[in-house]
Amino acid sequence: MNGQGQSDRPVVPAKFPNKAGRPAAEGMEGRGLAKGNPSQQNAPRAQYRDGARSALERVREVAERDKTVRFTTLLHHVYTIEHLRAAYYALKRGAAPGIDGETWGHYGEALEANLADLSGRLKRGAYRAKPVKRTYIPKADGRQLVQRATADVMNAIWEADFLGFSYGFRPGRKAHDALDALYTGLLTRKVNWVLDADIRGFFDAIDPGWLVKFVEHRIADRRVVRLIQKWLNAGVLEDGTRTWSEKGTPQGGSISPLLANGYLHYVFDLWAQRWRKTHAHGDVIVVRYADDFIVGFEHRAEAERFLAELRERLAKFSLELHPEKTRLLEFGPYAAEHRGRAGEGKPETFDFLGFTNICGKKRNGRFTVVR
Repeated sequence: MNGQGQSDRPVVPAKFPNKAGRPAAEGMEGRGLAKGNPSQQNAPRAQYRDGARSALERVREVAERDKTVRFTTLLHHVYTIEHLRAAYYALKRGAAPGIDGETWGHYGEALEANLADLSGRLKRGAYRAKPVKRTYIPKADGRQLVQRATADVMNAIWEADFLGFSYGFRPGRKAHDALDALYTGLLTRKVNWVLDADIRGFFDAIDPGWLVKFVEHRIADRRVVRLIQKWLNAGVLEDGTRTWSEKGTPQGGSISPLLANGYLHYVFDLWAQRWRKTHAHGDVIVVRYADDFIVGFEHRAEAERFLAELRERLAKFSLELHPEKTRLLEFGPYAAEHRGRAGEGKPETFDFLGFTNICGKKRNGRFTVVR
């Protein structure tokens, strides 16, 4: 957990991702330690001993305290038998067999021996990544254990960096939290225009080269980086034929959602936060869940500028907005009146996380959002 000699730095208070005046859509989002149990270092079945601080909790504290630290020794957190055991019990019992036909139950019949062998191969650098079976169902094999354990370690670091308006693939956050944040923002901030954005084929379009650079921004342990590169290069096995792709994450893997979220953190979240602070004069709200995000604006001109610059931003990282699924629409307390005067009919609606959002009115005539 060395921070390249930075362990002697003075303690720096963690910063809240959005300073005073942040949109109400993000007011509910704390930046304390994540809830849930992403790190399961000290107990067989993901239970911490009373009063004990896990090794990953200490990693998380360092990451939160100093956002410039690059962690140089992390692999030992991955290959401890305790952590691999916790990763095993965290896998779904009914997972489909792995590429070698291994099932969760069969692997567990000689669990301690299997874990010791897996830990030893990781220590020696003898671990080999296997291709993903084209079923996109979690597999019960050593690859999933290592990916799960690695994701736990990376989560301890990246959770200190992820912004408040990001919800998908994060411990202690769920889709309904994102829906609540959007609802709050639409009702309490001056939102008159909504950008309903969709990234075309996001998971298949991720550039591995950029992804590794984003990982290295915080992780300097070359052994962990090489593990991730192995999974990115492992390919896919379909009908007995192994194929490789120059883009995309290892779909079906335990670590894929985290890597995808990290990619958008650097490509979209940090950029959107900076854009809002430096270019926007009116209110702007942002709510993202995985590759599905909504951006609300007070002014149409700013919405159009954001959209144009967003296209350019995504193109730099091999991503593009879906032309048929990305829309800028008038939405808010004045949409019905404006569209009525222009003879354009009722305000358009937009979908987010399975819910259709509609401009409506309360019994007292005040604007509300109906889902």
